[in-house]
Amino acid sequence: MLSMILLQVAAGASLAKLGAAIGAGLAVIGAGLGIGKIGANAMDAIARQPESAGNIRTNMIVIAALVEGVALFAIIVCLLVLFV
Repeated sequence: MLSMILLQVAAGASLAKLGAAIGAGLAVIGAGLGIGKIGANAMDAIARQPESAGNIRTNMIVIAALVEGVALFAIIVCLLVLFV
């Protein structure tokens, strides 16, 4: 009886590690795609209106930092799954 419980706990722990790794990977991929899209659209906007390049660049950096912060938070949550 005890061995079956230990096997189920061990299987659940490995499944949690797999889920945490997949979650962290998806967070990083999503953030990379999002920041790439932000940069591409900002360059398009600067190409259309070069006189407002400073405002566009500032907004791009702020939004990219917010996306990166959310991705970091997601990775931290995935790592907490491993230890809690």
